[in-house]
Amino acid sequence: MVMTFTLVTAVQEKLNEIVDQIKTRREEKKKKKKEKEAEEAEKQLLIFHGTPVTIENFFSWKAKFDAKLLEIKKKRMKEEEQAGKNKLSGKQLFETDHNLDTSDIQFLEDAGNNVEVDESLFQEMDDLELEDDEDDPDYRYNPADAESDLTD
Repeated sequence: MVMTFTLVTAVQEKLNEIVDQIKTRREEKKKKKKEKEAEEAEKQLLIFHGTPVTIENFFSWKAKFDAKLLEIKKKRMKEEEQAGKNKLSGKQLFETDHNLDTSDIQFLEDAGNNVEVDESLFQEMDDLELEDDEDDPDYRYNPADAESDLTD
């Protein structure tokens, strides 16, 4: 009786191991299958599968595209003509009306905002305190300059 019990127990354990191996193989196959499907889906996204471009296809598309662009341009032209707004560029405005040169100044004078500039501040540059070049880290010593300073 003991011997049959040990034999049955050993067979059961062996069968359990076999069943576990079968289950893990099935799970691994399912995982591999899902990974493969995911890779294929990713490849499909990366690779665009469309109509192959040939010279004939391109020219037929180009003709249609040009026709659409021409329609759009004609439509815009009609809208501009109907609106009657032929807007001039800034250069064209200044060429046709020379009063625009002084219009900003007149606007400021009319508003009472007179801007006064003291031009004497810009005439004498000798009074400015400029830094010494030698203190500047970007200054490069040039021996030719030093010789000209000595001769002056």
